[in-house]
Amino acid sequence: MQDLVNGRCGWCGTDDLYIRYHDEEWGKPVTDDKVLFEFLILESAQAGLNWLTILKKRNGYRQAFHNFNIDSVARMTDEDCEKLMQFEGIIRNRLKIKSTIINARLFLSVQKEFGSFYNYIQSFLPDGKPIVNNFRSLREIPASSPQSDAISRDMKKRGFKFFGTTICYAYLQATGFINDHLTNCICRKQSK
Repeated sequence: MQDLVNGRCGWCGTDDLYIRYHDEEWGKPVTDDKVLFEFLILESAQAGLNWLTILKKRNGYRQAFHNFNIDSVARMTDEDCEKLMQFEGIIRNRLKIKSTIINARLFLSVQKEFGSFYNYIQSFLPDGKPIVNNFRSLREIPASSPQSDAISRDMKKRGFKFFGTTICYAYLQATGFINDHLTNCICRKQSK
């Protein structure tokens, strides 16, 4: 994989959907808990799969999980889970579907405890500020960090599923808590 493709981080390649995601979302700071919940669902669903596969099914996830309404997802039942096992718009993995419902309930409890899920994640960052890395090569980007280790460990204690340190790191990158755009990427240059 090339470090840069058309001036962008090489992991997005030339797929239009991937390029739009890279340019418009990845690494941009998210403070809205609904969007943070959406990425929690999507990143958890991605475990063991290619991120592009999940992006292509994003609208299906939106449809299946009540437009990412946390309260509605938290109220879903085993019967809802069985229905979703028949829905081709998402990854039909029973454990991942059930974990989405469990994670929604836990997300609500974290919101109650910290005021917002954003506050919770921010509490793990140095000085509560996003981490901006200065990598020049894709090979330099780690699969985890001390922050993703700590968040993942804490979330596991709380009962969250499908959110190990690697998934957590990808989540932090996607939601802008960690900016891993390569130093020569057009997104890095635009943010200066």
